[in-house]
Amino acid sequence: MLPIIDTPLGDPVRMPAQRAAAWNTAFDPAVVPAAGASALVARLRAPGALVVTTGQQAGLFTGPSYAVTKAFSARGLALALERRWGRPVVPVYWVPGDDHDFEEVSAVSWLDGEGRLATASLPPRASDAPLTPMWRQLLGDGVTAALDAFEASFPASDTREETVAWLRRHYRPDATVAGAYAAALAELLTPFGILCVESTHPAVKQAAAPHLLRALEQATALDQELVSAAAELIAAGRDPGVAVGDGASLVFLDGALGRDRLVTSKRGFVTRRGQSILGMPEVARIAAEEPTRLSGNVLMRPVLESALLPTVAYVAGPGEMRYLALAEPVYQRLGVPRQLPVPRWAGFLLEGRVTRTLEKFGASLDDLLSDGTALEARIARQALPEGAERAFAGLREAIEQSYEPVIRAAATVDPTLERPAGTARGQALHAVQELEKKLLQHARKREATELAQVARARLSVRPEGKPQERVLSMAGFLARYGGELLGAIAEHIASWYGHALEAAPPTP
Repeated sequence: MLPIIDTPLGDPVRMPAQRAAAWNTAFDPAVVPAAGASALVARLRAPGALVVTTGQQAGLFTGPSYAVTKAFSARGLALALERRWGRPVVPVYWVPGDDHDFEEVSAVSWLDGEGRLATASLPPRASDAPLTPMWRQLLGDGVTAALDAFEASFPASDTREETVAWLRRHYRPDATVAGAYAAALAELLTPFGILCVESTHPAVKQAAAPHLLRALEQATALDQELVSAAAELIAAGRDPGVAVGDGASLVFLDGALGRDRLVTSKRGFVTRRGQSILGMPEVARIAAEEPTRLSGNVLMRPVLESALLPTVAYVAGPGEMRYLALAEPVYQRLGVPRQLPVPRWAGFLLEGRVTRTLEKFGASLDDLLSDGTALEARIARQALPEGAERAFAGLREAIEQSYEPVIRAAATVDPTLERPAGTARGQALHAVQELEKKLLQHARKREATELAQVARARLSVRPEGKPQERVLSMAGFLARYGGELLGAIAEHIASWYGHALEAAPPTP
């Protein structure tokens, strides 16, 4: 099985005991169907059950691999808390289907059977097309070509066939981007005790609508408080992660132009793209009759999770950790208890070909992870064996010096022999030159092969100069190594959280 390499967490996580709450049974239909989901819902209905939430925007073929390891992070944290608190803690993957950035989620990358970077994407959306949220955006016929390209990039094997069959079950032309993503992830994650919930299901939207209305009622005050909070973070040298202060509310309205931000105006609100004016009564009517049209921005998402679910913690990536610090005024203004943000696990899979390359060149993993090319420079310097250049120079000098008395002697015996003797010297020097040229050609050929091996190894751990987990899809690893890999990753991350977490005992 592939070695799994951790990225350091930093300080241990200290978890406070959290409030008791209850799972809203009205959300049962929002659970993505998968084997074992009903048993997890039953656990959530137990008295005192809590959840650890996480999520990631929908992606083609489940997107970058950290979408999966993020779910396993929630599982690892939930298992650790359940052991310490003696109460059910269920990991919930909140599928945020409201996202509308099609360009960001319509492409996928993986390493093919030869370890080369391969990509596939859906046809681009027209620049003037509506910003349709991913829960309504159909994959279309382009997904079939992407699936065919994925399948063709691997040699025939059981692992390839199983992975391609899994993807084809869910990524169909008539499926939506978020729907396919949710169903594919649910099939992978639910057997590990992770419940996938569609945040765009009408039952969830209906429950979220009052909180979104309250955010609109408090829009002006929230905007001012967020501006102050952002300024404090910047003064402390921290990046807020989200732009605030332009009068935009925290709520979007899905309309003729797709997902459109509501901006405060003298007459209530105006949609940023469509320039439609809506008073608060009209927004309230939409919330009551068409709640699926309303959605929150990134600052509202964790707030809604805490308001709607018995949430104890939110497992977040580095970018989310930044803007969660900014979201504090939203929790306070809306009267929602704030769950604790906990960093997700970060790391990568170390393939055998990478290990062999490092051993061959006596290199370390840091040599590959660094932004520099010190390893490649070292290999280039070793194109010729040490001392080879000096040896050839010495040989040429020796030929010159040794032939000189021979040429003089030949000229003394018979002047007509001086030219043939000089020609013999030139031939000897030419032979040395040809030998050196052939040696250099072979050395450079070997150097090119070795540099290609290093480039392939670097591509595996840091593709496109970025962390592996942010570029390569888990689907590619499953096609090459099989489903057993998921179990190894899940248990590794669970063990990691067990060591990283410092949990306080529950309060009486």
